[in-house]
Amino acid sequence: MHSRALGEHMSVKLGLVDLRDAEYSYLDARGHVYLDYTGSGLPSRHQIRAHAERVIGGCYGNPHSENPTSSAATALVDRTRAAILAYFNAAPDEYAVIFTSNATGACRLVGEAYPFGPDARLVLTSDNHNSVNGIREYARARGGEVTTVGMVSPELRVDEGELLYALDGTRGLLAFPAQSNFTGVQHPLRWVTEARARGYDVLLDAAAFVPANRLDLSEIHPDFVPVSWYKIFGYPTGVGCLIARREALSRLIRPWFAGGTIKAVSAYGNWHVFNEDESAFEDGTLNFLSIPDVEIGLGWIASIGIDAIHTHVTTLTGILLDRLTALRHANGAPFVSIYGPTNTHDRGATVTFNFRTPDGDVIDERDVARSSAAAGISLRTGCFCNPGAGERAFAIDESLLAGPYFHADLTLDDYLHALGLPSGGAVRVSLGLASNESDIDRFLDFATAEYLDRVPDYADLAPRLRC
Repeated sequence: MHSRALGEHMSVKLGLVDLRDAEYSYLDARGHVYLDYTGSGLPSRHQIRAHAERVIGGCYGNPHSENPTSSAATALVDRTRAAILAYFNAAPDEYAVIFTSNATGACRLVGEAYPFGPDARLVLTSDNHNSVNGIREYARARGGEVTTVGMVSPELRVDEGELLYALDGTRGLLAFPAQSNFTGVQHPLRWVTEARARGYDVLLDAAAFVPANRLDLSEIHPDFVPVSWYKIFGYPTGVGCLIARREALSRLIRPWFAGGTIKAVSAYGNWHVFNEDESAFEDGTLNFLSIPDVEIGLGWIASIGIDAIHTHVTTLTGILLDRLTALRHANGAPFVSIYGPTNTHDRGATVTFNFRTPDGDVIDERDVARSSAAAGISLRTGCFCNPGAGERAFAIDESLLAGPYFHADLTLDDYLHALGLPSGGAVRVSLGLASNESDIDRFLDFATAEYLDRVPDYADLAPRLRC
């Protein structure tokens, strides 16, 4: 069991209590309980000050020009590329950094350029974010087979035997998350090596994993790694990247070209030649005023220590899980149903669940969203852009999913009713760098006051518009 004493001991030892007071004091000053770190990290005061000092203290212009301000911007962008490779221990001769607007943009870049076809298939785990799931549309459009690997209850881990069986087929691309954004499950990184040994390229979605875990690209060698920086340290938004093996990049076939991607082009001659470096994949002008903030953020994380952050959030996650699973209504019925592991073994700090009434009915997640917001608590409700994990968590019959297709004339609530679901989603609480045990206390105080031994009144709940 994780005790309060253990949690306080670890947090004080790591210095993260003082860090919250100094760098994230806006949380307590405004009474925020922030529990949506899987959605976004939070910026430190240090990061914002460093951004302001750099912008005020220099003059930076479009990197595509050739002048002093352009050179200044280019130098900072190149320095940030090097910092990213160093942070992930990725050899510059093996890996390249391609800047995108977010992790979704990185996934799309791979999907639209990967040479899918009858001889190149796509293998997806059913536990995937929609930004990865969407790659299947590119594969199908080019005649590539799409295989989806299922999950095993109760912890909702991907079926490893089924995955390895799927990889014995036609070669292609395997895409899976290092950590589920729904359950927090951390999938085995050894799958990267096993898939590549079978001739597959591997896209490892690291967006939910790297905020509190070390990813060493000298130990495992995925071909494509989408990353979203605001999920790690809150700022900047609108900047992500694709860390890609140069050899894998050489096999991508871009379906178009844009400003900044080409060495030469002719309008009348109807030809173009791509750049020979990573800029061939960077469409238009980069966000050159924000990209250097990634180096600042990485330096901030390094100054604290990713291993210290990992220990901190793992300890807090254990406390949250222990306290949630211990809660019972007066009649002995469980207060929550957790989707995923109920301990900290091979899992991250994302905890997804539904509250239940004393009779065992699922409490509508819309009511939780409404009441938690009124209490100053930021959490997430819904399906979290991960339909496979949601469908398995809610034990939806696959024959029903293949039946009443959702269409424009059907409301989302109608569709959920057709599936026989008691609710339209779940509640997700996620912890991070600036979390403390007081956040857990306040959340559980809210939850028990609002829902323990009670049946809520669902009057005036807004209709569900999307999942």
